[in-house]
Amino acid sequence: MPLRRTLVLVLCLALLNLGSPLVAHAELIGTLQAAQSSAARAQDLATVSSTLARAEVRSQMLALGVAPAAVEARVARLTDPELHSLAERMNQAPAGGDVLAVIGVVFIVLLILELVGVIDIFKKT
Repeated sequence: MPLRRTLVLVLCLALLNLGSPLVAHAELIGTLQAAQSSAARAQDLATVSSTLARAEVRSQMLALGVAPAAVEARVARLTDPELHSLAERMNQAPAGGDVLAVIGVVFIVLLILELVGVIDIFKKT
C-alpha cells in the first residue's frame, strides 16, 4: 500500500511539472559579433584541417580503420565551442608526446619486471 501511495504522489508531481513552461533566454547578436564568430570558426577549422591533412595523421587513421572522409565530415558537424576546444588542444599538444611521461613509464615497467624477477637490470651487490 505505501508503494502505491508513493507512486501516485510521484506521478502527480510529474504531471504538475509538465504544465510548467520552459524558460529560454535570447538576445540579439550584433553583426560584429557574428563576423568574429565566423572568423574564429574558420581559423579553428583551418587549424584542425591542416593537422588532419598531414601524411602521418592520415596513415595512422587508415591504420586504425578510420576513413579520412568520415573524420572530415564529423569535424564539419562540430559546434563552435567543440571545434575551438579541439583546435586549442591540437595547438597545445606536444608533437612527439611528453618525453618525461615516456621515461617514467619505461622506468616503472623496468621496476616491475625487476621486482617480478623477469629481468636483472638493477644489480644487487
